[in-house]
Amino acid sequence: MTTMTENNTDIVFILQGLNGSLTDRQLYFAFALMSYSFTVFVNLTLIVTVCLDKTLHEPIYIFLCNLCFNGICGASCFYPKLLYDLLADSHVITYIGCLTQMVATYSYIFCEFTSLTVMAYDRYVAICRPLQYRALMTVQKVAQLLFLTWCFSMLEAFVGISLTSRLPLCGRHLPKIFCTNWDVVRLSCSDTTVNNIYGLVLTFSHLLQMVLILISYAHLVRASIRSLSDRRKFVQTCLPHLVTLLIFTTSLLFDMMYSRYGGSNTMAVLKNALAAEFLVVPPLINPVIYGMNLNETFLWFKFFLRRGSASLEEE
Repeated sequence: MTTMTENNTDIVFILQGLNGSLTDRQLYFAFALMSYSFTVFVNLTLIVTVCLDKTLHEPIYIFLCNLCFNGICGASCFYPKLLYDLLADSHVITYIGCLTQMVATYSYIFCEFTSLTVMAYDRYVAICRPLQYRALMTVQKVAQLLFLTWCFSMLEAFVGISLTSRLPLCGRHLPKIFCTNWDVVRLSCSDTTVNNIYGLVLTFSHLLQMVLILISYAHLVRASIRSLSDRRKFVQTCLPHLVTLLIFTTSLLFDMMYSRYGGSNTMAVLKNALAAEFLVVPPLINPVIYGMNLNETFLWFKFFLRRGSASLEEE
């Protein structure tokens, strides 16, 4: 291959993931729009519930709001462009647009992992060191953890995308319905050793976070055996956290399977579903899982449903 252009900013990438008929794409558009709308709705509902109920102004629920906000950000870096492409005749994205989407996507991924690590630490302190919880998890400490979560995650994303942006590219066809760093790096005409090393560093970093979460839960399981109240606390706040972690890591594994083993014979719909699951499923499921433990959330759902029914009756 030869270099397409000396200036990468002149490149317009072609997204090859959407090759179905217009009728199929209109059907996918309807499903995607409903999924995006419901994702934003359930996450905002939980955030509003926590903000309005003073009894929920606890560190774990503040971290939960952060998780929901990150879910909205992750969905918003994916759905709007997808919805536009589903109704468009050509499926393209500019080089700058592609880099911007990748920064937003990977910031979401890294922030999700870091948020889950911070939430595991919070649960460890709450159950294993209850007498010190108020002293350790102060308002200032919570604010610092949130600040570090976002700064650390965005820094990881910016460094990775900056390393990719320096590479001259020899192609402009991307096999997915959105931009990913790995697919852009594979179009490079030059050596990508630095990118690969940084990818390994990130992998090790998040594996370390996973180990810290597992160690925290080993202590939590042992501590929850002590009393009924500790077991109840574990079920109410720790079990949803574990389910969230499982869903997110499974979704990322699906994306890795697609990148490595998604051959040309794989159905396009299946390939797109595997590739985008980590942007679709966790933001949609997380607030539902946690909201099941908050009666106030269901009250807000009922409120919105009543308002919707009243509007329909008036019409």
